[in-house]
Formats: sequence, C-alpha cells, structure tokens
Amino acid sequence: MSSLEKNGNVNGEAKGLYSSNGQLDSTDGKAEMKKSVGLFSGTALIVGTMIGSGIFISPKGVLEGTGSVGFSLIIWVACGLLSMLGALAYAELGTCVPRSGGEHAYLMYTFGSGTRRIGTVVAFLFDWVGLFILRPIMFSVMTLSLGTYVVKPFFPTCTEPPMYIVKLCTVLAMLILGAINVFSVKMATYLQNVTTITKLVALAIITIGGIYKICSGETEYIASGFEDTREDLSLISIAFYNGLWAYDGWNNLNFITEELKEPEKNLPRSILIGIPLTTLAYLLANVGYFAVMSKEEILLSHAVAVTWSTYMLGVMSWLMPVFVVLSCIGSANGCLFATGRLCFAAARDNHFPKVLSFIQVTRFTPMAAIVFTVIVSMITLIPGDLSTLIDFYSFCIWVGYGATMVALLVLRYKEPTLHRPYKVPIFIPIFVFIMSIYLTVSPIVQTGRITFFYAVLFIFSGLFVYFPFIYYNLKVPYLDRGYRFIQILFQLVPPHTS
Repeated sequence: MSSLEKNGNVNGEAKGLYSSNGQLDSTDGKAEMKKSVGLFSGTALIVGTMIGSGIFISPKGVLEGTGSVGFSLIIWVACGLLSMLGALAYAELGTCVPRSGGEHAYLMYTFGSGTRRIGTVVAFLFDWVGLFILRPIMFSVMTLSLGTYVVKPFFPTCTEPPMYIVKLCTVLAMLILGAINVFSVKMATYLQNVTTITKLVALAIITIGGIYKICSGETEYIASGFEDTREDLSLISIAFYNGLWAYDGWNNLNFITEELKEPEKNLPRSILIGIPLTTLAYLLANVGYFAVMSKEEILLSHAVAVTWSTYMLGVMSWLMPVFVVLSCIGSANGCLFATGRLCFAAARDNHFPKVLSFIQVTRFTPMAAIVFTVIVSMITLIPGDLSTLIDFYSFCIWVGYGATMVALLVLRYKEPTLHRPYKVPIFIPIFVFIMSIYLTVSPIVQTGRITFFYAVLFIFSGLFVYFPFIYYNLKVPYLDRGYRFIQILFQLVPPHTS
C-alpha cells in the first residue's frame, strides 16, 4: 500500500483522497495545478513555441511562393499580423472564460456543456482532431527536427542520416521532455525561458551578421527587391501557409490559463509582447539571410542557418547547429506543456477518459495527460513522411481557429454583459474568421489534393466515438479497474473544481 493510500494526505494539499469504495477522491480537499506562470514565462511560452526549427532550417518555403526578396518579407510581416489579430481575439476569450484548454474551453462555454447540446459535439470533434492529430503532429515535427540535427554530425558524408536512428533519438527526446513536464511545472517553464533566450540570441547573431554585410556595402542579394515576384495566386497562398506554419503556437498560452498568474493582465500582455517580438525577429533574420546568401543558395539549402554560419562564422560555425537543437527543444517543450493542458481539460469535461484529467498529488502536474500525449506523438512518427500530416495539420487547425472566432462573436451576442477584462474591436474576429475560411478552402480549390478530403473524413469520424461513449455513456468492461490501478500506481487524484 502506498503512503498516499495510508495517509490520504500529502503536504497538506489533498485530504480524504480515498472514498468508501477505495477509490481516490478529492472532494474533501483540494488538488489543483498551481498558478506558477508569470508574465515572463508566459511570453517565453509564446515566443519559444513559435520560434522553432523552421526559421533556422527552411525559410525557403516563403521564398519559393513569392519569388522575390521584397515580397517574401511582406509575407512574413503579414503572417505575423494575422497571428497577432488571432491571438488578441483569443486574449478576450481567455480573460472572460478563464479556463485551461484553449478552444475546447471556449467552444464548451459558448455553445453549451450538456451532452445533448451542439457545443459538446463541436468541442469533442475539436478535441478528437487536436489530441490525435494536430498537437501530436506539432510535437512530432519539432522533436524530429531535433533528432535530425543531433544525429547529422555522426553521418557527415550522408545527405540524410538513417531515419531509424533519427527516430530513435526523437523518441528519446520525447521521453526526456515528457519526464521534465511530469516532474515539475517550474522545471518545464525554466527550460522554456532558457531556450527562448538562446534562440533569440541565435537570431540576433544572424541579424547582426547581415547588417554588417550591408554596412560593408555588400548589398547585391538583398538589393534585388521585388525582382522575379511571382503572380501565381496559388503559389502565393502556399507561401502564406509556410509563413503561418512558422508562427503557429501563438495560442499556446490559452491552454494553461488556470496556471497563469493574473490572466486578465498577463494573457494580453504576453501576446502584445511575444508576437511582435517574434515577427520582428523573423523579419530581421530574413534580412540577415538575404544579405549573405543569394536566392538560389537559400532555395537549395536544407538548413539555411547552418549554410549562413559557414559563410559568416568560420571556425565557430558549429555554434549554429547547437542553437538549432536548443530551439527545437524549446518549441517542443512548449508544445507538450500546452498539449497536456488541452488533454487535461477535455478529460475533465468527460470527452476523454476521466483519468487523463487527474493530477499527480505531489507534483501538481497533469501526469496522465502528458504521458498520453507523448504516446500518441510516438505513434505519429511511424509514417515515413510527415509532409502529408503537416498539410492535414494546417487545414484542420484553421478550421478550429474559425470555429473559435464564431464562438467569440456568438458570446458577444448572447452575453453582452459578460465581464471582459480585455476586449478587441469586433472587426478583428470577423477578419480572422474570413481568413480561416480562405485558408481552409483555398488549398482544396488550388491543389485538389485528396489529403484534405481525408482530413474532413477524420474530423467527422469522431462522431462514431462521440455518440456511443459520450452521448450514450457506453461503458467498456473492466476499464474502470485499469483506471483505478493507474490512479494508485502514479498517485493521481481528480482535479479540484470550484
């Protein structure tokens, strides 16, 4: 018998944890995650998740779609502006509905929480796609980039290192990050803070190197301006998609609202600091690249920052791969941190097994949710090519963003007197909603790829899970015994609800 089962009291925070039938219970006490994320850590979560491997490895996607230096810089700024507007709309929702879980919480609150209401269906479908596709893919891509950069130096003569070794290193990275997030919220936020600083330092080095070249009079590449700008709208939309992928993660702070100190102040402040900082960093980094490398070199490079470092840093060029690895660690850590909270919130509202909402009683972390996220992410590594999954991701995520903008507009109509510590002009959610329609319909019309048909099928396949297990509450035999065993083994307790 564990010490938890003997005493029913750990550090005075959880009392009467076992009910008369021997199951863990927190009705007589309090077990909840602590408000340990302040303004700096919140900003670091936004910046650290958005700035991942993309800006260091392959910013060429935007250049391929635009064809020119000048237009590609405009696209980078436009993507930052759209992300900013979306995040400001999310800030209003996060301050008037101060619950963790991001879109899940807002859809549930707006459209109803009863099992016979449309809000539960919409929120469940978002959870279904988010926890089995969107968030695991995001985490997998980030850690796969990390694995690739760790393995690459050991195979200097290979164009690409063996994929099975890369994936083994990726799995190891997932396990380490999972352990950190299970062990301590403070440790996870500290890691996020440190890696955010290092990636900003890396972007500053690239920027300063480019400015030095420009000041030295070497402006041949960047002076090409709008030369060779493409006029094909389909290619421009692809450039926009690539840019938005680099900015994704701007909504991560909304997933941990309950752990944010003074969310009514720190949520909008973190957004207003973090996203403009990231936009400026991306813009200046691209100036740094274009000042040193030709468009042809950027398009041919598999790792633009590393190629740049061989031109500018000489014997110290090894620094850039180290920075890229640290950047991947930071973005993957931020993604896992936020995804665990989405899983926690979905399970708390009975959309997933209740045990996934339980909190580790001594660590005050959503251990079960984090472990579940890591396992699903490992499964997404099985396909040999993640590019199709990334297309799937981009399509589905903008469906979710659009639905959330609708939730904000409906709340403005249904509850005009709702306390809103932060409120955005009404044109912002309308504009973001229109853009979400464009970004979901445009790739289907322009490419006709069947990937997007599969995405729609997967979204609605969630109904085959929702109706039997959520609507009709069908029970799987002996499953409760397994959940009870997990509770006792890992010392998990239900979350406190006020």
